[in-house]
Amino acid sequence: MDTALTLLPDFALILLGFGLRRGMALGDHFWTGLEKLVYFVLFPALLFNAMTKTPLTFSAVPLIATGAAAMMGAMLLAWLARPMFPLTPVSFASQFQCAFRFNSYIGLAVAAKLHGAAGIAVMGLLVGSLVPLANLAAVGMLARHGETSVWRELAKNPLFLTTLVSLAWNLAGMPVPAPFGQFLGRLAEAAIALGLLAVGAALKLRGAIGREGRAAAVYFLAVKLLAMPVIAWWVARQLGLAGLHFDVALVFAALPTASSAYILAQRMGGDGPRVAWLISASTLVGMVTLPLWLALLAFLA
Repeated sequence: MDTALTLLPDFALILLGFGLRRGMALGDHFWTGLEKLVYFVLFPALLFNAMTKTPLTFSAVPLIATGAAAMMGAMLLAWLARPMFPLTPVSFASQFQCAFRFNSYIGLAVAAKLHGAAGIAVMGLLVGSLVPLANLAAVGMLARHGETSVWRELAKNPLFLTTLVSLAWNLAGMPVPAPFGQFLGRLAEAAIALGLLAVGAALKLRGAIGREGRAAAVYFLAVKLLAMPVIAWWVARQLGLAGLHFDVALVFAALPTASSAYILAQRMGGDGPRVAWLISASTLVGMVTLPLWLALLAFLA
């Protein structure tokens, strides 16, 4: 119960975004603009701010390895499902990414609740380190069934580019000038709240998933919200993760899928409607499964 109450303010922001889009005549252009603001400006600022505050040392390797192993395990499970469901290649490629991509806004909000500024820094480092892997897999699968270049798409992806710059800055050991750091901090403060509102505004409870796509949707949701956390838990134990790093690894693996999966599917000619439905279902189901994972974490601590 305490865990669920801890996450209630963040889930309330998501539901508020859902209600505001349908209850206030702000227009779709407002919400589209907000999504672009968060995706292209605010979240890259938060990512850079978090990744440059936490030195990338060997102590972070088991954490990043755990997240990467959980993602690759989920990718394998999703890929193995290809012959099981009557999906077109483009539809499968579009939904495939929903089995392993992660909603960073929710992850950073939950990490902040659990461990404050340290939680944000470590989650930012983990998210930033695995953004390239997530984007390579998602873009690569969609590019196989379209005419889009993988590298062209990655070159236009703000999170991928921000991660490369942040990692280079981190490894070089360069300090962030105080005024620039304060500027990024202000943008980062807005990123989580507005990001969660945008997640809620994008929820689509009525989707074109179709009867033939229901079994596949349930499978992808189970991989993302159940199998991926199990993999992360097991790998984390094998690598000896504990405390802050263990908590962040589990939260990362248990996150709903990323809202940006819809943007990518639309831009690359994929099955946008089904991806939008999967994102919405993942977010709503995740409001139940994520507190349960955290409750189990607290119980076994």
